Amino acid sequence: MPASPVVPGPHSLRGLAHPLRVRILGLLREHGASTATRLAGRLGESSGATSYHLRQLAAYGFVEDVPGRGVRRERWWRVASRSSAPVAAGAENYLRSVAVADFQRLQDFLGAAADLPPEWQTGVAIRNVALRLTPAQAGELLSRIGAVLTDYPVDDDPDLAVPGSARVVFQWQAFPLPARSATSPPPDQQTRNEPRGDR
Repeated sequence: MPASPVVPGPHSLRGLAHPLRVRILGLLREHGASTATRLAGRLGESSGATSYHLRQLAAYGFVEDVPGRGVRRERWWRVASRSSAPVAAGAENYLRSVAVADFQRLQDFLGAAADLPPEWQTGVAIRNVALRLTPAQAGELLSRIGAVLTDYPVDDDPDLAVPGSARVVFQWQAFPLPARSATSPPPDQQTRNEPRGDR
């Protein structure tokens, strides 16, 4: 059962005030669960620094312990939710960092797509669809997608992976388009296209 989605509000967003925490959260989203020592190696930081910032992220609800993983005092951490955080006041910088990481992940895949084994062809989708929904319908749709995802194993422990499986990331975004349609000409073009009266 995945953890409840993190809803960044004015209080929880303080947990991302330090840029290193945003980078740590990005690595956990990208590569799955990790320890402070492993993250320190990737980031070129001390394990003491990453350990401290992981505890801060946990205090604000962004990360959590991986139950039953690790030996002795080794502590594994994972993102507290697989869901994208809803828009909240003051959350723009956080959401932009998530969007940039998602875009880079897609770019990395496209750079290696030519080497994708044939059996994976039907397991890849890069597309979008424009719907006309009420806010309630959009929320319901996201809930239904989240419910479907709970039927599949979370990428927490590579040692428990099914033979033939691979790490798969499921990315999606849902947001209302701006009032002016993307197919509408810009205002200056609209002016040029309007019939002109006598001068």
